Amino acid sequence: MTLRRLVPRSAAERPGTERLRSEVRQFLAEQVAAGLFTPAVDAWLCGWDEDFTAALAERGWLGMTVPVAYGGHGRSFLERFVVTEELLAAGAPVAAHWIADRQIVPSLLKYGTVRQRSEFLPKIVEGKCFFGIGMSEPDSGSDLASVRTRAERVDGGWVLTGTKVWTSGAHLAHAFIALARTEPVDPADRHAGLSQFIVDLHGQGVQVRPIVSMNGAHHFNEVIFDAAFVPDAMVFGEIGFGWQQVTSELSFERSGPERFLSTFVLLDDCAEQMSSQQISRSADLGRLVARVAGLHQMSSAIAGALQRQESADLAAAVVKVLGTTTEGDIAEFAHLCSDHTAGPHFSEMACAAVDQRPGFTLRGGTNEILRGVIARGLGMR
Repeated sequence: MTLRRLVPRSAAERPGTERLRSEVRQFLAEQVAAGLFTPAVDAWLCGWDEDFTAALAERGWLGMTVPVAYGGHGRSFLERFVVTEELLAAGAPVAAHWIADRQIVPSLLKYGTVRQRSEFLPKIVEGKCFFGIGMSEPDSGSDLASVRTRAERVDGGWVLTGTKVWTSGAHLAHAFIALARTEPVDPADRHAGLSQFIVDLHGQGVQVRPIVSMNGAHHFNEVIFDAAFVPDAMVFGEIGFGWQQVTSELSFERSGPERFLSTFVLLDDCAEQMSSQQISRSADLGRLVARVAGLHQMSSAIAGALQRQESADLAAAVVKVLGTTTEGDIAEFAHLCSDHTAGPHFSEMACAAVDQRPGFTLRGGTNEILRGVIARGLGMR
């Protein structure tokens, strides 16, 4: 993939990561050559392949930042960034472990109890435990303060009642972290009284219903709690501090390279075709490459900030807005180019990217909401 070698390395990366990049690229090339996966767009959301996840685990590329004491590898956020960026650029099927590795691992390390870390982290590292995220609800959109799922105190734990929606992979995952209201809404502070719980998606009182997209794909789900019991041991963090925890977790969700590389395989193919003069519009391609290169620098810088345990909420929102807009523009560019070039796989990926494009700017918080977050954040500085 020639274009991948044109994206400049971040100054934040240590020289040793070059060897790691080479190892990942060689592994991916071997996987593709053996026919073990076919590059695809949006594969971090749609490409569920537990065998591929197991192969990554064998090489130590899952749970890279998990301490050795919990079965992990004790490596840096920047090393993990290198691995995930290469996987995304190759369109590899990483959906099975993506949320657990990206978001649940750092959340458990920050807010989880010793029991929760001991139970889940080793399994995530081994590629044997898959998670979803239980934030969004019907009619709530990106306004998480308006969640209506209730958690009521009972003997030995909590009972959850309500509905979560747009839960990626819930039909295949083992658990997710659900945001619920444990106190009535306070008009003076709508973000107060929220708490998080680790919910067994196969437990009693939990029903998972598929949400099938217009193109027939199924990766989203609706999760319904009908008096689902969660033991005290699975309370995540502190009761009443759910909002503070969620906003911290969203830095990991919004800032990663998946926010601008979901359609990179298309951009790379366009560059290959342009080099052989199958398509033109080199100026448009150059602008897209420049945007991806800039986002690479921004996202890797946030990985460095997270490594230093610095707040990255505002920077993550910027990457999410700019990144998802860019990957949507790549989808449109590739779709236009597909009219002038042969290749059924390229055309199929371009059509899939256009189908997925509306979702790019919605998941992880709508871009409209995040522009408000950015404006308020800049106004406070």
